[in-house]
Amino acid sequence: MDPDSGSRAAESLDADLRARMQRVRLLCLDVDGVLTDGSLYFTESGRELKTFSAQDGHALKMLQSTGVATAIITGRTTRLVTRRARELSIDHVFQGARDKREAFAGLLARTGLEAQQVAHAGDDIPDLAILRLAGVALAPANLNPSIRPWVDLVTDARGGAGAVRELCELIMRVQGTWDHALEPWL
Repeated sequence: MDPDSGSRAAESLDADLRARMQRVRLLCLDVDGVLTDGSLYFTESGRELKTFSAQDGHALKMLQSTGVATAIITGRTTRLVTRRARELSIDHVFQGARDKREAFAGLLARTGLEAQQVAHAGDDIPDLAILRLAGVALAPANLNPSIRPWVDLVTDARGGAGAVRELCELIMRVQGTWDHALEPWL
């Protein structure tokens, strides 16, 4: 991968989107289709399986190191998400959110942030409520095409395959914190 591609992506944003991304203090994520590829795997005994990208996870930790908080709002409820959120130090987790607008209001109340300070990544119609309220609306390449009119930015990568990594790096580059986040590994 071209090491300058992230820098070029940040520079190519229009001025309005750059300004809104600079205000982001929290990245909120859907799970199925964003943190995962959207597939649901079940064993014969009914146990659910999900795959998560290690690179997405590392990028979330890097983003957190710059002072940007992270959250999950998902319609499904599973111990796998609880475990992954704990591994990634994601403090704000709303599972079983049938009304994602209500969960988003709860997130704002819990954090004291305004909607304009939140970037949300979703991939399908249940995410529309938050995508329309958040300061920055994001989606992975595998988004449902019907939500495209409400999304500010679509990643090159698919959910579960680097989309979150791409978003985290873009936020850090726009906010000028990428070099700081990368420093421990240089």
